[in-house]
Amino acid sequence: MPPPNISSQNNNIRIYLGSAAFLTGSIIATIVISPIILIAAIFPFPVRYNCARAWAGTVLKIAELCCGISYEVEGLEQLNTDSAVIVLSNHQSAWETIAFRYLLPPQTSLFKQSLLWIPFWGWAMATLKPIAIDRNSKNSALRKLISRGTEALKEGLWVVVFPEGTRMPVDKMGSFSAGGAMLAQKSGYPVIPIAHNAGKFWPRYSFLKYPGTIRVKIGPPIASKGRKSADINKEAEDWVIQAMREISQ
Repeated sequence: MPPPNISSQNNNIRIYLGSAAFLTGSIIATIVISPIILIAAIFPFPVRYNCARAWAGTVLKIAELCCGISYEVEGLEQLNTDSAVIVLSNHQSAWETIAFRYLLPPQTSLFKQSLLWIPFWGWAMATLKPIAIDRNSKNSALRKLISRGTEALKEGLWVVVFPEGTRMPVDKMGSFSAGGAMLAQKSGYPVIPIAHNAGKFWPRYSFLKYPGTIRVKIGPPIASKGRKSADINKEAEDWVIQAMREISQ
């Protein structure tokens, strides 16, 4: 009978303990910072947004300390744009929803309406100009994305969209829905595609987090003026597919 792999057992214990420590730390950070965001609602938007950005940065740091999850970003120079943009990104875990708020300029994103009723976190997010949608009504959700998204872009906020619609396994990518591209077509604002492999270390719907370096690739702006949404969507999707191949290598 082969001897037990002590190293593997110890590593599994560290992963469980680290994941538990991360969960505890992120809950504490949320309970502490969420009321600050709510109080900051009486101040101009940038004040409460910076509080939310501090929360996101805190959670990322807790993930690094407890779980050994770091990240590297390629293409940060693409963020030096003079106007707001629409971000189209693949979706693998909760990591990108937190990290983008920390890494990217001030933004809004799609939220399920029900999430905004979650104590502390949901209430705080409701003060950050989210685009709250009912996923059971696709037509209504699309109209709201285009109307509220255009308003946000005119205010200078970026609009983050995950066109796959749901978190996908790390080895799969869902087809891009056209909502974000339709917003680009109708508003005339450019699109920036982003690819990442966060699900490899922070799996979707999983308590466990695994040590490693998440790779993020930011693409060049995709012009939208005078173009059809299908063409915009295909260019963004093709770029993300190619970037994911490069990341996996």
